[in-house]
Amino acid sequence: MATRAFTLQRICNFAGKAFDPDSDEQVSEVLRNKFNISLPQRRTLNDAMEAVCSDHDIIALILQYRTMA
Repeated sequence: MATRAFTLQRICNFAGKAFDPDSDEQVSEVLRNKFNISLPQRRTLNDAMEAVCSDHDIIALILQYRTMA
């Protein structure tokens, strides 16, 4: 099983820059500006990402990171 630090490294490699995957604002900005991903409107950012997680690997990684202790 991947560690939280390793998952963070993979996320930042995908994005091409360091950012905080726990920050809704930073995640939204990276997905929108770097990957041109428009998330559907949902109650939470996690709900929105879950709805489209199969669209890009980084979304699944961010969701995985956010659930790690």
